[in-house]
Amino acid sequence: MSIENVLSLLGGLALFLHGMQMMSSGLEAAAGNRMKSILERLTSNRFLGVLVGAVITAVIQSSSATTVMVVGFVNSGMMTLQQAVWIIMGANIGTTITGQLIALDVGVLAPFFAFVGVAMCVFVKKPIFHHYGSIIGGLGVLFIGMDMMSASMAPLRDMPAFVDLMTRFSNPVLGILAGAVFTAIIQSSSATVGILQALANSGVVTLDSAVFVLFGQNIGTCITAVLAAIGTNRNAKRTTIIHLMFNVIGTCVFTVLCLVTPLVPFMQGLTPDNPAGQIANMHTLFNVVTTLLLLPLGTKLVQVAMRILPERKEDMEEGMHLAFLTPITGNQDRSIGVSAIYISQLRQELSRMLAMARENVNTAFQAVLDRDPSLMEKEDAIEEYLDYLNKEISQFISHVIVHETNEQDSAMVSAYFKVTGNIERIGDHAMNICGYCAKVKEKDVHFSPEAREEIEEMRQTCLDALDLLDQSGMTHQPSLLPRIEDMEQKIDDMTGSFRERQLARMREGICSDEGCILFSEMLTDFERIGDHALNIAQELTGNNGE
Repeated sequence: MSIENVLSLLGGLALFLHGMQMMSSGLEAAAGNRMKSILERLTSNRFLGVLVGAVITAVIQSSSATTVMVVGFVNSGMMTLQQAVWIIMGANIGTTITGQLIALDVGVLAPFFAFVGVAMCVFVKKPIFHHYGSIIGGLGVLFIGMDMMSASMAPLRDMPAFVDLMTRFSNPVLGILAGAVFTAIIQSSSATVGILQALANSGVVTLDSAVFVLFGQNIGTCITAVLAAIGTNRNAKRTTIIHLMFNVIGTCVFTVLCLVTPLVPFMQGLTPDNPAGQIANMHTLFNVVTTLLLLPLGTKLVQVAMRILPERKEDMEEGMHLAFLTPITGNQDRSIGVSAIYISQLRQELSRMLAMARENVNTAFQAVLDRDPSLMEKEDAIEEYLDYLNKEISQFISHVIVHETNEQDSAMVSAYFKVTGNIERIGDHAMNICGYCAKVKEKDVHFSPEAREEIEEMRQTCLDALDLLDQSGMTHQPSLLPRIEDMEQKIDDMTGSFRERQLARMREGICSDEGCILFSEMLTDFERIGDHALNIAQELTGNNGE
């Protein structure tokens, strides 16, 4: 094999991988967060979950990308471990589409796809067409790279040393190991299966010598998810274990089938004149059959993963989660004492949520005073957590209120539904205030000493109001409402007074135009925080007759 063939092989591999990357990036840019929404919402049913995982992966052409996404969702608490199982099974089926496309020999149209895709990126101005162009162009580049690899590896079939090496891979252990290691290095089973198909098209390998390498490639592709799980919580790590178990079990089953049954000759007989098709069909059969075998055992896979990585006390607080609320089962809905239990849980969860909102309010004002945009990352993380809690608490209340027959408890639960929304809105206004920090830094705005004192007063007054609510423990306290009303009136008075002082500074030329705008917007958010604090107090005192 000449140096020219080696360079052609490397160039073909580069184009193949780049084409896959173009398609994946184009799809992600075109779809935005919709792909994530699909994965989050359509996974409660195992069959639907498998279908969604398969379709998303078929479009992305990367099971690794789908699995990494799922690991992230599990880590953040947006998806359960049980839901992740179905997506992973579907992803393993979806990843076989690349091999099937190669087997269909649509590479003849590859230059046309590449031209159309590049033309859309270069000559069309709308960004959405650039994204679609990346998808189409990536498909063309992928197949051009595939043809280059096939052509460069054709001379290998006349090299006795290489033929002997490939013959050794007919040994199950060596073949599986080689496939796993090679795929772990490239981190793409689609790419390594494509290379195997290129070797088959060149007449270098046959299915009987490549089948165990193919099985090993399914194990090697798990390395990407394993790397993505580094530094994540316990459940995210369990997700990668399930992914690995799926492929190891499938490899064991199919290795035995190939050794004791005429499976390989049968698959060769289906497409005798298409070696690449034989590999693609075996790859698809492997993942479909393994999914069908393990689909009824999804819950067992979760249990095994939890045994391998048991819960630890220090892991309990990782990721977004409900610390106090526990699901209400059908048998518990009418049990004695359930109302008291979930109202107590709601109080604790809402108190926890309010503490997070208070922290964000404090951080937001501090970021403006310190001109420190780096605090925005912390602020953003807590705000995302507040949104999550608002959604989860609201869903919990929607469930329990249907079964609540006690009028007093029903009124309290309804009040908590409104409370959680007001807490989330306080977090939103804190985010607004923190966002002004970036503008302060960008526009090089410097507030006068008087303005800084007023910002500090706003911060402390907001914290005092939220501390009053926190002291209530989310319970009915008759003395709470008048105290919060006084605080809200104080905030309104301060807002009016600070606006007048701001106008005076403007007339004196002390305050810059940019500084005036930002300070005015900050006052608006300050006033809104007071309004939402009053709303919470009204709900707690007006809807609870304890």
